[in-house]
Amino acid sequence: MTTIYPSTEELKAQARRLRQAMAERGSDIPHSAALELVAKQHGLRDWNTLSALAAKPNAAPGVPFAVGSAVHGRYLNQPFTGKILALSEQGGGLHKITIHFDEPVDVVTFESFSAFRRRINAQIDADGLSPRKTSNGVPHLMLDI
Repeated sequence: MTTIYPSTEELKAQARRLRQAMAERGSDIPHSAALELVAKQHGLRDWNTLSALAAKPNAAPGVPFAVGSAVHGRYLNQPFTGKILALSEQGGGLHKITIHFDEPVDVVTFESFSAFRRRINAQIDADGLSPRKTSNGVPHLMLDI
């Protein structure tokens, strides 16, 4: 299994947001400590390892998109635009993808109830289609490639 990491710039931005959140809670930490914590979040032992892996080419084999790419399509049949935050090979021609939507997507079609999603995790094939489908046979996630 191949894991594709966000860019070094995105990882540093994650560390800045973590540092800010910790400071707001009264726990100031140095930037270097925030970088180390971001590395741990990604399952790695330290920042140096994460930054080295993030510097590698950021495209998964067999898919026409990469971490950091802007994407658009339909999620639960609702249109969206967003950015790929993570992408990893799952085997069998499938990839795990994490997308952060530019605007929250209402995933409920019932008129008197709403449920908004801002970030999703899904599986997709090389065509950008989810193998999971709704009850009417529409893929959960469809990326416009």
